[in-house]
Amino acid sequence: MIIGFDAKRAFFNRSGLGNYSRTTLWQLVTYFPAHQYILYTPSLKNRIQLPYEDKVTLVAPDPALPSFLSSWWRSFYLARRIRHDKLSLFHGLSNELPSGIHASGIPSVVTIHDLIFLQYPELYKTTDVLIYKAKFSSACRNSTAVIAVSRQTANDIVRYFSIPPEKIHVVYQSCDPRFAVKVSDDLQRQIRDKYRLPSEYILCVGTIEERKNQLRILEALHSANIQTPLVLVGKEKPYALKLRKYIAANKMRHIIFLNELDNEDLPAIYQGAVLFVYPSLIEGFGIPILEALFSGVPVITSEGGCFAEAGGPDSLYVNPRRSDQLAGAIDSLLKDPARRRKMIDAGKVHARNFSPETVASRLMDVYNKIAL
Repeated sequence: MIIGFDAKRAFFNRSGLGNYSRTTLWQLVTYFPAHQYILYTPSLKNRIQLPYEDKVTLVAPDPALPSFLSSWWRSFYLARRIRHDKLSLFHGLSNELPSGIHASGIPSVVTIHDLIFLQYPELYKTTDVLIYKAKFSSACRNSTAVIAVSRQTANDIVRYFSIPPEKIHVVYQSCDPRFAVKVSDDLQRQIRDKYRLPSEYILCVGTIEERKNQLRILEALHSANIQTPLVLVGKEKPYALKLRKYIAANKMRHIIFLNELDNEDLPAIYQGAVLFVYPSLIEGFGIPILEALFSGVPVITSEGGCFAEAGGPDSLYVNPRRSDQLAGAIDSLLKDPARRRKMIDAGKVHARNFSPETVASRLMDVYNKIAL
């Protein structure tokens, strides 16, 4: 097959959508090398270099095209280009498809990651909600198939866009296989020294914003007088000011913010943690949970939603709005190393369901059903 991808996020996004795109492409290139993969991007300047670029074809507009027209190329010209390239199918990796894809006659699939903007519209600008709703719903209607990254997201697509359930395929995400590779003790020490980390700490990874709910962790640690340091990894949004004010008001110590770090150091930071705590209010899937399980770290996360899909039967689930529940869960696990070891072992078993080869095979099953 000749399979095309909207690869903009793979080349220019270093967070969730970019990670999903890069991991998906790597999985396909690695486990299904017989197919031809074409990556479409509005620019090749200052891009993230993909280690498998020698195994794919990159397509971008003429460098002479003014940069302000790159979005036009991606949204409106791309359908014409993919007809020219005689694709077997086209995959929009990040919630949208180019205009005219349906009329092109080329089968298409779109991955929908979440519909948080419809569930928590107060967290977004009104214009953004309207734009996202138009893009996402159009992609779902005009695609041949829809991939949802969790059962929760699949249900939301049916609820908000009235898409027939039989059109939707749940294909879970995997994560970078580096997280499952044991980091040496020597490298672990180097990373601790580099970021001035303690020998034992609680970890939370994710953008520091309202829906990620990191303030509840601070409230839990303070109320239970838990002195184990907390490391918060993620880009800081205005919500971070609430955390810093709470820390100052309660004279909390040992709270470490890491908003800039080298991506290759993240597996060691995960593996150095005694607990991973993720009290998010809502997610499409919750890839940091999976990264923690791959890394051999016990997980405390939110009950309901998609979290149990990612965390499996042996992670610990709490009401994310109840800091007292979170405090009890953290305190009990810190005092029970035997239980933590059992959770680590069970988490690794659950994580096998999300191995790169398994996810790539499920994705290829969808492709085979719709391809020309």
